[in-house]
Amino acid sequence: MITHKNISIFFILLLLLLFLLNLYIAINFWWFVGIVFIWLGINAIGSSLISSDYHVKAFCNNPSETEKKIALTFDDGPTIFTLEVLELLKKYNAKATFFCIGKNIEAHPEILKKVIEEGHLVGNHSYSHSDFFDFYTAKKITEEIQKTDLLLEKYTSKKINFFRPPYGVTTPSIRRALKVTGHKVIGWNIRSLDGGTKNQDLIFNRIIKRISPGGIVLLHDTAPHSVLVLEQFLQFLQQNNYKVISTEELLNLKAYEI
Repeated sequence: MITHKNISIFFILLLLLLFLLNLYIAINFWWFVGIVFIWLGINAIGSSLISSDYHVKAFCNNPSETEKKIALTFDDGPTIFTLEVLELLKKYNAKATFFCIGKNIEAHPEILKKVIEEGHLVGNHSYSHSDFFDFYTAKKITEEIQKTDLLLEKYTSKKINFFRPPYGVTTPSIRRALKVTGHKVIGWNIRSLDGGTKNQDLIFNRIIKRISPGGIVLLHDTAPHSVLVLEQFLQFLQQNNYKVISTEELLNLKAYEI
């Protein structure tokens, strides 16, 4: 299995072997540089792909699901657009999981309360969602996760189990933080990219081309174009006999602990 630990051991041993060989046979310096660059490249790819399990185990779909069942997830709320998302979910009788940012919970506590009251699940998406989150120490990441948990638990009255790292990037520091907090990482296998483009046709077509039983869809409840795509998508699911179920049911994992 390709993991950060295994890759690190392999490249350290490889560099050590080259160093020992260099005592007897002159080895070009650029061999060492090339190996280090390959090592860094593998680390970059593994860290950026949440489904790789490179640093932590992430639950990104249920490959054993054969029925037309999927889970919907929304990142970066709560915002004013979350209310429109809730109306659509109610209209189509669908349940979702909202991965919430702590500072947005503080800004819109009444919206978070409504999310929970309407039977949706909530998960932790860090407190700040900083552009530099991937460079934080394990201690600072732990503090962010715990701070957001406290905000969420005011409304769930239960311990939060689900965490989704900002941008889906994982690092050794995040791995160490999760050992302290005990969260399960929830990823996705159908990324809409609605956070990077406003082209509704592009977003919609990207999702429906990838839809399959057991999938987890990533959307955002932060912009009007995402809301419009959501309605198209829910209509598509209804027309094609897909059922939207919770991540708990799809993955057979508990979102909360009492």
